[in-house]
Amino acid sequence: MKDFAGKICFITGGASGAGLGQAKVFGKAGMKVAIADVRQEALDQAVEELVNYGIKREDILAIQADLTDREQYKAAADKVEEVFGGPPHLLIQTAGVNSFGPIEASTFDDFDWVMGVCLDHVVNGLLIFVPRMIKAYANKTEFHVVTTSSMGAFMAGPTTGPYSAAKAAVNNLMYSYADALKPYGGGATVLCPGNIRSNIGDAEKYRPAHLRNTGYHVSEGTMKTLRAIHAQGIDPVELAEILKEGIENGRVIVLPSRDPSSWAAQLRAQHEIIEDYTLTAAEREEKSKARMAEMMKRFAPSGDEKDAPPPPPMWGVPEGGEPFGLARADLDWVDPSKKKN
Repeated sequence: MKDFAGKICFITGGASGAGLGQAKVFGKAGMKVAIADVRQEALDQAVEELVNYGIKREDILAIQADLTDREQYKAAADKVEEVFGGPPHLLIQTAGVNSFGPIEASTFDDFDWVMGVCLDHVVNGLLIFVPRMIKAYANKTEFHVVTTSSMGAFMAGPTTGPYSAAKAAVNNLMYSYADALKPYGGGATVLCPGNIRSNIGDAEKYRPAHLRNTGYHVSEGTMKTLRAIHAQGIDPVELAEILKEGIENGRVIVLPSRDPSSWAAQLRAQHEIIEDYTLTAAEREEKSKARMAEMMKRFAPSGDEKDAPPPPPMWGVPEGGEPFGLARADLDWVDPSKKKN
């Protein structure tokens, strides 16, 4: 898809973070932009921010909806057609939540909430919108579907089990749609960012009341630490510009860099780890030790891993923050080192 002007874009999670960045970029490209989010106040603020960014107010549609609810999603789709005259030419499903804790501490609520938003809402959008898009645009004009996934889709998630499982699933869905939509003149892309400057660290504040039985330790302190981490992430507008380039050039996977080859080594390393799952436990242990020794050499001035100091921690804990990714203290089957003290 290369021609965006005058066409329609629908973005889930569009009131903040990556979704709002996408609304800015594709709105500036001349699209009519519908943004959907569960938070009305955030939608109101987003509309004003988009207008200040230079997008015409009449080209913006804000829809408050819980898109894990199929009837609400159908109503949102109907609203887009009513206001803009047709289904979207570009569907971008970016709404997402995450929570951190040992996978063995997870509850049904943890899986239902995270996978509901990160996977079920994507399925809802594809099944509701794609038939409408095909009927309206097949072999007449360009159309495209996008899901915002994560680099976490390519790796194990022992402290992000529901999230990583959902992202791996949406990746596979988009690979499938990329092939399936070709006969109709459509395309599909999955965006796989790393850290984004967004408010996903506050997601627990918006967890529905009926899904709050979590096995994870969650507090204002853990959310403060996550906010500090996400503040260091890629700018949402820059990420959206990278996505736009990927769509224009027919990329099925878009990585968070204008030079996709810069992530190639990391992807290869992750694929190698997956291949290692076919080995025996002893063989995996041997390869893991070799991999660790190679990493340690990078920190050793002499090139000898014995001289290397411990690798620096990836993230620090800010003042007033707490470590995240731990289980609740009262779970008696979880290893004590994985629980809140």
